[in-house]
Amino acid sequence: MFTYGDYQESARALRERLGGRTPQTLLILGSGLGYLADEMEEAVAVPYGELPHFPVSTAPDHRGRFVCGRLGGAEVLAMQGRFHLYEGYSAEQAAYPVRVARLLGVSSMLVTNACGGIDRSFHVGELMLITDHIKLFDPTPLSGPNLPEFGERFCDMTYAYDPDYQALARRKARALGVTLREGVYFYFPGPQFETPAEIRAARILGGSAAGMSTVPEVIAAGHCGMRTLGFSLVTNMAAGVLPARLSGVDVVAAAEKAKYGFGALVRACLPEMGA
Repeated sequence: MFTYGDYQESARALRERLGGRTPQTLLILGSGLGYLADEMEEAVAVPYGELPHFPVSTAPDHRGRFVCGRLGGAEVLAMQGRFHLYEGYSAEQAAYPVRVARLLGVSSMLVTNACGGIDRSFHVGELMLITDHIKLFDPTPLSGPNLPEFGERFCDMTYAYDPDYQALARRKARALGVTLREGVYFYFPGPQFETPAEIRAARILGGSAAGMSTVPEVIAAGHCGMRTLGFSLVTNMAAGVLPARLSGVDVVAAAEKAKYGFGALVRACLPEMGA
């Protein structure tokens, strides 16, 4: 378990590496979506491995570094790669960068992921606005002693995904002509894809899309008072929805094809999130 001092040490080291930059929004880039960090202006890159107490990304297509710069006119701290429980990390480790960003003064978070569509009306390549999530019995980053410097012991999750940010995303998607689905993200820890029976159960419980990330970070953000906007890119239909096997290669390929609409929507939302 991490102490508040551990987070402070990491934040100090990152602040020094950023050379006085003051990002307003944390942008977490999921599988196949890390290219946005390469398009940032006046960027400073800091590998996670060069910061105290940080895990190291091992997932394919996750470069494992912070990139701080301007994107869409906003000052952004982007995570080019994240941490997952299936890599052997705890939920607390998966959410560690969120709390570090909060100590830098970051007050908002835009989180993205690749997902499998549970809702049969979804199509590969579409974006889903995350309106809520379902996490059943998996670990939470808030387990163990509470750190009151970040938030209270029992934090509210009613507005884990900020309603005003959701309205912002809808407006920007309409203006751009980007199809934006909406739904509930159902969290599975992975790394194996879900079984058809698990997907049927998730659909009955109200899940619209399935994925292996995001939720630990959103919980930590809610605990420390950060406002969150979430997008899922539908890179495949979930197990059993179509008569086909699932592959991680297909996930990255689908993300590559859909990146322009996704990138445009992210760029459009960022300036008003940080305002």
